[in-house]
Amino acid sequence: MATLIDNYEQQYAVLTADITAKISRISVVNGGEKRAFIQDVDRQLEEAQELLEQMELEVRGTSGSQRERLKSRVESHRAELKRLTKEFQSAKKSRDEVSIDLNIDDSWDNVVTEDQRKRLLDSSERIERTGRTLQNGYRMVLETEEIGSQVLKDLHDQRETIQRGRSRLRDTEAELGRGSRLLSGMILRSLQQRFILAAVVLVLMIVGCFVIYYSFTSKS
Repeated sequence: MATLIDNYEQQYAVLTADITAKISRISVVNGGEKRAFIQDVDRQLEEAQELLEQMELEVRGTSGSQRERLKSRVESHRAELKRLTKEFQSAKKSRDEVSIDLNIDDSWDNVVTEDQRKRLLDSSERIERTGRTLQNGYRMVLETEEIGSQVLKDLHDQRETIQRGRSRLRDTEAELGRGSRLLSGMILRSLQQRFILAAVVLVLMIVGCFVIYYSFTSKS
């Protein structure tokens, strides 16, 4: 909750600083440029009022001492917006009318201006810290992106290495298949040759037996 209010206060500080700068320009310009500044300030004052209303809604959701502290801060912002509105109305008038109005509210403006300066300094410091945090976060994102790119490159290289290994493995399997077929053929031919040799020996033995038998028969 407090963090959200801090964000609103940062936006409010930037907005009121821009309003202050434009109000100071309204009193020294004329014609169309002055009308453009007046329109911008009118719109920005409405935005500042909406921010204060958002802050008040957030404060209502808090409780205890934190609520009182935040309520005090919102009231201070509202007093500042009231002062800026008066300055804006004075800037739109002629210089003589502005001098009269400033003399009437001079003491009140001095008090609020000092308080505003302190809040602006605090808001500027918070904005600066936020900017540094964003820069650090952006640098971390760049470093993470660089690391991610390197990891992807390494994974791509590893994938190519695995694919080449698979290709070599398929080639090796094909060579082993051809070698296995050749070996099977050689074994088959060896068995055939042994079978033929055994058949020839058997035939020779049978022929020899017949020759011996007929030799003994013819003698008797």
